[in-house]
Amino acid sequence: MHQVKFYEKGDRPLEIVTSRQWYIRNGGKDTDLRAALVARSGDVTWHPEHMRHRYENWVDGLNSDWLVSRQRFFGVPIPVWYRLDDAGEPIYDTPLVPDEADLPVDPSIDVPAGFTADQRDQPGGFAGDPDIFDTWATSSLTPQIAGRWNEPADSADTDLFDQIFPFDMRPQGHDIIRTWLFSTMTRSHHEHGVAPWKHAALSGWILDPDRKKMGKSSGNAQTPDGMLEQFGTDAVRYWAASGRPGVDTTFSEDQMKVGRKLANKLLNVSKFVLSFPEPDMSMPLADAVTQAVDRSMLAKLDDTIAEATAGFEAFDYARALERTESFFWWFCDNYVELVKSRAYNSQGEAPANSALRALREALSSMQRLFAPMLPFATEESWSWWNDTSVHSAAWPVPSGLEGNPALIDVAIDTLQHVRRSKTEAKQSQKAAVESLTVTAPADLHDSLAAGQADLCDAGSIATVTVIEGAELACAVVLAPPATD
Repeated sequence: MHQVKFYEKGDRPLEIVTSRQWYIRNGGKDTDLRAALVARSGDVTWHPEHMRHRYENWVDGLNSDWLVSRQRFFGVPIPVWYRLDDAGEPIYDTPLVPDEADLPVDPSIDVPAGFTADQRDQPGGFAGDPDIFDTWATSSLTPQIAGRWNEPADSADTDLFDQIFPFDMRPQGHDIIRTWLFSTMTRSHHEHGVAPWKHAALSGWILDPDRKKMGKSSGNAQTPDGMLEQFGTDAVRYWAASGRPGVDTTFSEDQMKVGRKLANKLLNVSKFVLSFPEPDMSMPLADAVTQAVDRSMLAKLDDTIAEATAGFEAFDYARALERTESFFWWFCDNYVELVKSRAYNSQGEAPANSALRALREALSSMQRLFAPMLPFATEESWSWWNDTSVHSAAWPVPSGLEGNPALIDVAIDTLQHVRRSKTEAKQSQKAAVESLTVTAPADLHDSLAAGQADLCDAGSIATVTVIEGAELACAVVLAPPATD
C-alpha cells in the first residue's frame, strides 16, 4: 500500500506516465537566459512597482524549462510531423518542420513537403504530432495576434505590427504574473528581442464580504447580470474603478449604491446648469469669467484636472476617480449653492455671465473627467448640449486662468456657519439673516470681500460686518419669523 494523488475534480488516482514532450527554454536550465529574462523586467514600467519583484522572484526560482505540449483533443496543434521508419515507428530526432510562410499548419490534416496524403501513418511515410499547445503557450502570443504579426502580404494592415509593437500596456491580474505575463515576455524575448509592452498594470482579486477571494471553484463568485440590472452599468463600473491597481477589492453593493447616486447627481446638476441661459462661449475665458469667486473655483478645477490626468498617466484610475469625485461633490454642495442667485441675475448682467460661463466650463470638464468611469451618464448629459460623443471629446486641460483656489473657501466656510445656525434654530435655509458678523484674520478680509455679494444672496443676509480676529468665527442674528 502507498499514497497516490487523485485528479482534482475526480475520484480516480493519477498514474504518471513518462512521454516525449515539447519545451520552450525559459532560463530554468540556462543562467544567461535567466539573467536576460530578469533584465527584461527593467524594460517595463510596473503598476504598482512592487509587482516587478514577483516576476523577478519567479524567474530566479525556475529550475526547469517550460513544458508547452498537452495531450488533449482541442487546442492549437503543434505544427510538426515525423518520418516513419520501415516498421512504422516515428523518427523523433529529425522532425519535419513547415516553412514559416506555410503557417498555420494542422499536422493531422496538412501534408509535409515531399510526401503525399496516402503516406500518412504508413511505414516509410509520415505521422503528425498528436499534441496541442498549452493554453499559456498560445495566449502568450496575444500581442502578436492583436498586431496581426506575420499575416499574409495582401493584408491591408501589413505594417500594423511594426507601428504598434511593442504595445503600450498589458492589463491583467497579479496572480498570473508567473503564467500569462511571464510566458508573453519569454516569447517576445525569443522572437523579437524586446519586452512586448511598455507598461504592465496589475489588478488585485475581488474578495467576498468575508475577505475571501471570489472564484468559481470557491462557490462565492458573482455574475454581473444581476448587479447591472439592480444598480446600473455606471454604478458597477464605479465600484470596479474604485479598486486601486494591485490591491484586492472587496465586493460591495454599498459602493455600487454610491456610484448610482453619483451618476444620478451628475445628470441632475447637468440639467440644472444647462437650464440657465447659454453664455457667449466664443468669448475668451479670461474676458468672460471676471469674478474672483468664479476664478477661484476654476483654479480648484485646474488642480483637479492636473491630478486626475497624473493619475491616469500613472495607470492609477482610482486616484483619478477619487479626485474628480471629491471636486464634483464640493462643486455641487458649495459652489453651485453660492453662485446660483448670481446666475439668476441677482447682481447684474456682467456678474451673472461670469457665473454662467464658469458653470459651463466646470460642467464640460467634469463630464469628460467622469467619462471613463461613468460612460452612460456622461454620454447622456453631454448629448444635452453637444452634437458629438463625450468619448470622442478631448481630455480636459487646465484653463490656466489666473485665480486663487483658496479664495472661495472663506465664503463657503462662512456660509456653512450661517446654514448651521439656521438648522440649530430650526429655521428654513431660506430664512432671512438680519446681520452677520465675521471674525477673521486680516489676510482673509479681501477674500471675504470678494465673496460677500454671493454670500449675502446664498444666505439671505442683510448686512455683513468683518472684524479682525485670530480665527474664523461667525455671529448670526436671524430676522424675526414672519407673522400673520
